[in-house]
Amino acid sequence: MDDLWVFGYGSLMWRPGFVYEEAVPGVLHGAHRSLCIYSWVHRGTQGRPGLVLGLDRGGACRGMAFRVAAGLREEVMAYLRAREQATLVYLEAERRVRLADEARRMVPAVTYLVDRAHEQYAGVLPLDRQVEIVKGAAGQSGANPDYVLNTVSHLRELNIHDAGLEALSARLGDATTEAG
Repeated sequence: MDDLWVFGYGSLMWRPGFVYEEAVPGVLHGAHRSLCIYSWVHRGTQGRPGLVLGLDRGGACRGMAFRVAAGLREEVMAYLRAREQATLVYLEAERRVRLADEARRMVPAVTYLVDRAHEQYAGVLPLDRQVEIVKGAAGQSGANPDYVLNTVSHLRELNIHDAGLEALSARLGDATTEAG
């Protein structure tokens, strides 16, 4: 059995929650990072949804690829399914990821694409609406603003600029400053 690769583009980058042998920046083509999912569990509730990231079709996404030892494959997949598939808003898929290592390897990686037919699919929302949704939302994994700010912080560490998340982060920072 081969090692397992997992592609993270949001909170999996900064809180994978599983043991891995290697973490390498990588690029997935054919999908882009988008704050396009209403969160009913981790960063919101059904009554007060938050917003979380999904991989939506088109474009490319820079993120982190984690190599998991073959012997941990079943354990890690069970963990990922419990974490990512709580409401089945994602489609589990294997996609090729180009690693940003010296060899520029292409590896098959498990990732989670948004299901556009799912009722939690938010699509593209205007920035003001995103701010309104994220500001007061919280779920089992914590406050929605923390999710956005942590993600932006880790994207910056990887030298990844996401204009939409940066704009939202700036607005959330302003809201936090005004409230505090």
